[in-house]
Amino acid sequence: MALISFLGFTILVGIISWWSVRKTDETSSDGYFLGGRSLTAGVIAGSLLLTNLSTEQIVGLNGSAYKDGLSVMAWETLAALAIVVTAMFLLPRYLKGGLTTVPQFLAKRFDVATKTITSGLFLTGYVVVLLPVILYSGSVAISGMFDVPALLGVSDSTALVICIWGIGVIGSIYAVFGGLKAVAVSDSINAVGLIIGGIMIPVFGLMAIGDGSVMGGLETLMAANPERFDSTGNPGQEVPFSTIFTGMMLVQLFYWGTNQQIIQRGLGAKNLAEGQKGLLLAAFLKILGPIILVLPGMIAYYYFEGGLASSDLAYPELVRAVLPKPLMGFFAAVLFGAILSSFNSVLNSSVTLFGIDIYKQHINKNASEMTVVKYGKVFGVCLALAAMFIAPLIANAGSLFNYLQEINGIYSIPIFTIIVVGYLTKRVPAIAAKIGILSGSVLYIISQFIVGPKMVANALAEAKANGITDPAELNLIEAGAYPHYLHVMAILFISNILIMLIIGKFYPRKEPFQLEYTKQVSIEPWKHVKLASTFIAIIVVGIYIYFAK
Repeated sequence: MALISFLGFTILVGIISWWSVRKTDETSSDGYFLGGRSLTAGVIAGSLLLTNLSTEQIVGLNGSAYKDGLSVMAWETLAALAIVVTAMFLLPRYLKGGLTTVPQFLAKRFDVATKTITSGLFLTGYVVVLLPVILYSGSVAISGMFDVPALLGVSDSTALVICIWGIGVIGSIYAVFGGLKAVAVSDSINAVGLIIGGIMIPVFGLMAIGDGSVMGGLETLMAANPERFDSTGNPGQEVPFSTIFTGMMLVQLFYWGTNQQIIQRGLGAKNLAEGQKGLLLAAFLKILGPIILVLPGMIAYYYFEGGLASSDLAYPELVRAVLPKPLMGFFAAVLFGAILSSFNSVLNSSVTLFGIDIYKQHINKNASEMTVVKYGKVFGVCLALAAMFIAPLIANAGSLFNYLQEINGIYSIPIFTIIVVGYLTKRVPAIAAKIGILSGSVLYIISQFIVGPKMVANALAEAKANGITDPAELNLIEAGAYPHYLHVMAILFISNILIMLIIGKFYPRKEPFQLEYTKQVSIEPWKHVKLASTFIAIIVVGIYIYFAK
């Protein structure tokens, strides 16, 4: 029964998505890559949320909450502030310049080489890190919910590979052959189902620990572990409180304001007002994100008495334990939709980056739009295949969510740095951008994968030599041995900005940069954008104050 409802809902979404794009002009780059620049506020908001809500978020962040409690909500609540900044500051400039990709701005502001380097970094990060993590975490969830090894009579590793390739093939069909509009429409449909299904898990979880009462379960949960309902993280946890003022906001601004897979929804808006309304609606809904992405992990900690072998098992084990069997198929279907959403969104963004920024720019400058779309699709298929081969190799990566955020720092902060400098200055030259992005990546790699691990290993070895064996104490020693990776990101961000400004001081570009209005869409802002933004910011600050211990 569960399998039938799963297949039925998935096929229905596919049919509706196909119906919505059957008249889309796939020979036009705007029609394929930007959905014809016709996306409305509701579609943008739904697509944004579901792109963000995938198993690396649902499984990973609930796993972090299982381990550390409410403090990890920073990944959700602070996202609302980053989306507000994007709506008010970045999106008007993107639409004014008629951008299809974020690196296109860098070509205008600096030079083509800077754009190519940035596109290359995006694509490398997507294929090596993001796409494989999405496929792996999604496959773990689907395989566990349907018990695929027993269903097919295969080993756990074989079942994982089967699920990875199944998700990869279906996601590729959506993204490569449907374009952004198909992705956005399917996202919007799945977003409704995912919100309903996502809320069911904490509701049934609270009922399970509250003798059938949701409020009773919440009271029991808060009374049992009040210290875990603290919005301010402590040293040794994944999100210490100090990090929300440094690298946390930088990561959020990069992800929601400059990451191609996310901002491409805003770039496809029919006008600035619709884009701002869509972004701010998504920002408001992100504030509610911890109900789906944090609370189940905290319930699982109480339900299983902190005894799970891995924190990443918290969410799938809770679902299996509390969700009624008749609802399992529906929830699996919407979770599958969330997995596909993130996968095909990243893949569609990769196809866009390759087609516009690499193929058209460097391989065939005279290519027609039909040819650009064609070879973009070919590249997308190759990228998907590579991700499907890489995904099984990350089985021992540890905490998926923390791993993903740390690895993304290799390209996220350097790219965000040059975009910020590009918009806020007029005479910083192209050579400064190249140095900034390359030095940022290299220094981060040296810091996090050479210097940091060495210092942590030395500190732990010294502690053990002194007879310290308590895990909690060793965790604090490890946390204090080297700055948190979010602090490192902030340090490198400031350092790179200073380097670029110094270069701009002594070797300025000849003419100041001016952003021209291409008039592709109206850039008249939404009349309530400032009021709505202020309202969202007040709610976020209020939540932090209320839960601060």
